[in-house]
Amino acid sequence: MSETRSEAREYAPPVIKAEELDPKFKYKISKMPGAEKIMACFQCGTCTADCPIARFSEFYRPRRIARMVQLGLKDRLLSDKALWLCSACFTCVDHCPQDVEIAGIVRVLRNMAVAEKNVLPLVYKELATNLMKSGFVYEIPETRLQKRVEQGLPPLPKPNVSQVVKIFEVTGSARLLEKVQTVAKVESR
Repeated sequence: MSETRSEAREYAPPVIKAEELDPKFKYKISKMPGAEKIMACFQCGTCTADCPIARFSEFYRPRRIARMVQLGLKDRLLSDKALWLCSACFTCVDHCPQDVEIAGIVRVLRNMAVAEKNVLPLVYKELATNLMKSGFVYEIPETRLQKRVEQGLPPLPKPNVSQVVKIFEVTGSARLLEKVQTVAKVESR
């Protein structure tokens, strides 16, 4: 059985242009908590081989993210929707022979993407908005609460929503949620 060329092709990032490179980027990242060991990555690929997301995605590769940081491809990284695919399971961290915290690096890059590119997946905005409204990340329907009573389960704890809102306001997250642009779907290019 022969495969067509399009079926056999894997994701190939665009050609890197010299003007895209920011040689200071890796040093800036390495000063942020969780990303200090980025330069210890020697591209063995263990993070990608063990990543549950990479198994099902042609374009999400933790090793590629680490290499792009090392090369200084800041704008490309912060615009890459694949950053949002990481499930933060820390499998990459657990198996890295150099103790590079790829999950921490992804977190740092996500924070930078929100701060600098003003972009956030819609689901994150919805979860944060729910948290500010009810104290829970998911809206719990009244029918579910009634079912708990019928089954003799104790009521859910009553979150202090005003304290949650205060945290969002003090950290600037409430303002950020108002202005951020959302990405409805993460997909390959």
